[in-house]
Amino acid sequence: MKKTTAAITAVGGYVPDFVLSNKVLETMVDTNDEWITTRTGIKERRILKKENAGTSYMAIKAAEDLIQKSGVDPSEIDFVLVATATPDLPVASTAAYVASEIGAVNAFAYDLQAACSSFLYGMSTAASYIESGRYKKVLVIGADKMSSILDYTDRTTCIIFGDGAGAALFEPNEEGLGLQDEYLRSDGVGRQFLKIEAGGSILPASEETIKNKQHYVYQDGKSVFKFAVSNMADVSALIMERNNLTHEDVQWLVPHQANKRIIDATANRMGVAPEKVMMNIERYGNTTSATLPLLLFDYEKQLKKGDNLIFAAFGGGFTWGSIYLKWAYNSK
Repeated sequence: MKKTTAAITAVGGYVPDFVLSNKVLETMVDTNDEWITTRTGIKERRILKKENAGTSYMAIKAAEDLIQKSGVDPSEIDFVLVATATPDLPVASTAAYVASEIGAVNAFAYDLQAACSSFLYGMSTAASYIESGRYKKVLVIGADKMSSILDYTDRTTCIIFGDGAGAALFEPNEEGLGLQDEYLRSDGVGRQFLKIEAGGSILPASEETIKNKQHYVYQDGKSVFKFAVSNMADVSALIMERNNLTHEDVQWLVPHQANKRIIDATANRMGVAPEKVMMNIERYGNTTSATLPLLLFDYEKQLKKGDNLIFAAFGGGFTWGSIYLKWAYNSK
């Protein structure tokens, strides 16, 4: 019997129309284009301005793009996973709403939250469900409305993040394509360095927490950078070594888009040439759970069946990891 693997068979994406450039940020907070570009590689980011629209709005748009391009019947989707750090509501599942809105009436759905590693972990979850034989079509959507949790007077965070969504459909494959290996890690020591302090069960919302701006993202940039550089590079190198891959065997590095210096360090450690590194941080900033699927969305036409892709991510918690996947189709 041939081993069943989980392959990506379609991708979709969505970014809002509104562009928040470094030049505009200069008018909002004490920073400048050169400082932001030099330290992060970001030139602009997209912001969802539509009234009463949250993460689900972008997730639905990305899913609809995938459905329209691939021709998949939404009623045949078995499971919808929404990877997000910014759900629409604290209790009601964003994924359940998204599944209903896209016509995935026979799917079960839930949210997955592992900060910037959410989509990476979602890929692992999708593969496990498919390899078990219980499900045939799993839709994983990475979506975040980071503008909803940012303090636009805090120059350490507001320059980094943007809004967006990307989607990938996973299906069984018996050609040896799809997800080959994974190495996923976490360490609770990171909790203090990247967080939103209030609004959870430890510190519920109050007049005081709102006054103290404790519902916005807090990041100890230096600590997060240090952990991210070493850990993203380490796991990417390890996954190559474990699968006897040289830099020549890797067609694409698909790295989380947090900071260009982190991406460069990971590529250097792997020995992967710059032209093999997917990058859109300059245009979108860090879209958290959406970075990896948005890269696939942007680079889909350049991908060829059999290409070796190494995914790598690092997020709050801390959470991080790497996945080795063989691409399963040639784009039309």
